[in-house]
Amino acid sequence: MEDTQAYDFEIKSRINNYSLYFTEDIKEILLTEFEEGDYFVIDSNIKNIYRDVFNDFLNDYNHFEIEANEEIKSYEGIIPLIDDLIRKGFKKNNKLFSIGGGITQDVTSFISSVLYRGVEWIFIPTSLLAQGDSCIGSKTSINFKEFKNQIGGFYPPSKIYINLNFLTSLPEADFNSGLGELCHYIILSSKQDFDMVKDCYDLVINDRKKLKKIIYTSLQIKKGYIEEDEFDIGIRQLLNYGHSFGHAIESITNYKIPHGIAVAIGMDIANYVSVQYGLLDLSTRNYIRGFLIKIWNGYSLKNINIQTLLHALSKDKKNVGKNLGLILLTDFGKAEKRMITPNQEFVNHLEYYLNKEI
Repeated sequence: MEDTQAYDFEIKSRINNYSLYFTEDIKEILLTEFEEGDYFVIDSNIKNIYRDVFNDFLNDYNHFEIEANEEIKSYEGIIPLIDDLIRKGFKKNNKLFSIGGGITQDVTSFISSVLYRGVEWIFIPTSLLAQGDSCIGSKTSINFKEFKNQIGGFYPPSKIYINLNFLTSLPEADFNSGLGELCHYIILSSKQDFDMVKDCYDLVINDRKKLKKIIYTSLQIKKGYIEEDEFDIGIRQLLNYGHSFGHAIESITNYKIPHGIAVAIGMDIANYVSVQYGLLDLSTRNYIRGFLIKIWNGYSLKNINIQTLLHALSKDKKNVGKNLGLILLTDFGKAEKRMITPNQEFVNHLEYYLNKEI
């Protein structure tokens, strides 16, 4: 049956409103949008896998391939790209086309926000995590040393084009990473939305219609938060659910655990802490955990040192003084920011989790 639901939408922003489109033909989009002097930033893996889609453009126009890893998300990492842009005559009136996942997005958006005090960019996300989450929201981020996303601002693309065909080549770990990230929106929405994702998990990778619905649902949930609180000073901070622990896990494992999988683990740790502090029913935590286990299957925290984890947690942007600013769940669709003192009681909870839970 033909999918007749209208999925395209606009996101309101104080910087500039921007639009998201689902498309089946990226070549046609590029032919329509690309102008002389524009420039491509592309994930080298995507370039190699989809040569038939991009080669005609990349052979004729300026582009820069990046190895999509955390090292390039730094001041040192982006220097070669900025140097190439300036040397090849990229001007303020030209556009950057970002083609790849979240790291490619972070690099392009950050450079777009600072080069010539701001240039236009268009995003073609190629990972589930980018398509269902990071493509909207305006955030730009690069890392500082081993600490994730410490430097950045807000600078949205002018347009986003989502093509689900890119997801067919995703490795299982990257697909689960995307679902892990999307789940934090779904859990913050409702049990109904959570069950929708849980019940079709085994089918979604091969069912384009179900996958499109999950991506669209996740984006609509996020859209509500970011349009109310674009600059992350109020209710949008709830979207950091799972991320304090998730970012810490990424950092101390040198990013060997993919972002969305780390977030899935982070949500379970946050839910465990919520239970210990009397905020969440154990049955709800266990119900959510039963699904999240599928996402982090094959990963373990057994070798993580508690003091190393606490040190990484201490660098979280939501902290105030020595207190940790954690987003804790109270029920499906309900969460709150709690300032938690990392006292012995808290340390004991984390030690138990690291030793027993995963």
